[in-house]
Amino acid sequence: MTAKDPAMNELTTIDTTESGAAPMIFTFGEPDSVIGARDLWTYFEIWHNGRWYETPLPMVSLGKAFNMSSHHRSAIGFKVNLLVEHFAPTRWLDSDNFERFALDFLQMGNGYLEQIDNLGGRAMSFRHSLAAWTRMGVEPGTAFFVQGPISVEHEFRKNKLHQLQQPDVLQEIYGVPEWLAALQSGLLNENATLFRRRYYLNGAHAGFIFYLSEPLADQETKDNIKDQLKNAKGRGNFKNLFLNIPNGKKDGVQVIPLSEVAAKDEFSNIKNLTRDDLLAAHRVPPQLLGIVPQNNGGFGDVRSAMDVFFDNEIQPLISRFIRMNDRLGVPAFAFRPYVRKGMAAPAG
Repeated sequence: MTAKDPAMNELTTIDTTESGAAPMIFTFGEPDSVIGARDLWTYFEIWHNGRWYETPLPMVSLGKAFNMSSHHRSAIGFKVNLLVEHFAPTRWLDSDNFERFALDFLQMGNGYLEQIDNLGGRAMSFRHSLAAWTRMGVEPGTAFFVQGPISVEHEFRKNKLHQLQQPDVLQEIYGVPEWLAALQSGLLNENATLFRRRYYLNGAHAGFIFYLSEPLADQETKDNIKDQLKNAKGRGNFKNLFLNIPNGKKDGVQVIPLSEVAAKDEFSNIKNLTRDDLLAAHRVPPQLLGIVPQNNGGFGDVRSAMDVFFDNEIQPLISRFIRMNDRLGVPAFAFRPYVRKGMAAPAG
């Protein structure tokens, strides 16, 4: 038996022409535990270095997950757009800082505003601080901006950094985004797309067994066939292979696909199922994200869906933001009323 590393673009051959060759049975991979090693951290308190608390999740990786799926980014962006549309800028908070604050709050589970005071010591404006690098201090009222493990940190003035978080059930220092339950679905959606791209870029796809039962003239002929199959990828794909075996039988040469047909079906299933998971986590109606319905009936009236969505999702977010005014000491957050699109306003 001769074999190479069984990567996607490698060819693995099994030669049983030698006399006395024994059949071989093998398995792929090792069993993986459903509960990962990260669950060990749930037995400890949030770690701190004596000055600030570390986050329960890697915030930079959480930020990169913003682009893991078109449905995820579209859902977050749609909520931010609605909030920005109805936000009324004030003398303390402008639209640009509010948009970044709202995006951080929805994606990262935490939103931070730094208070800038005037000469009299009163709040003059509020400036957004990136959630990926902001850390809450161990001493009450302290906070730090730490960009990278070896960079010099910046300490905010005491009691001048204001945090809004999506509550977590395991700790109260940092927030955790509500959509976190769909993170694995989003990553699976991304992996399916990347695998599909590699599948097409590879060309040969390496998803078949080339079965040859006819006796060949010599070892050189075998090597030539193997080289041609190896080169049938990338720029060499879609090329024809000529093979002439005198007095050969009908089924002497067979190309047996391993999972090509199943892979095509599974790709669509994975994309659809992960999309549904993400939409369920964000609670966004599909017609509001431009998703094409698969049935003849469609998704229903988009105006009514918009009204219900605003009442159930955007209005609670607005309430959270306005609630921050009590902590800020000034009415920094203000919003314009929503104009209903297709149904009467709810009673009461």
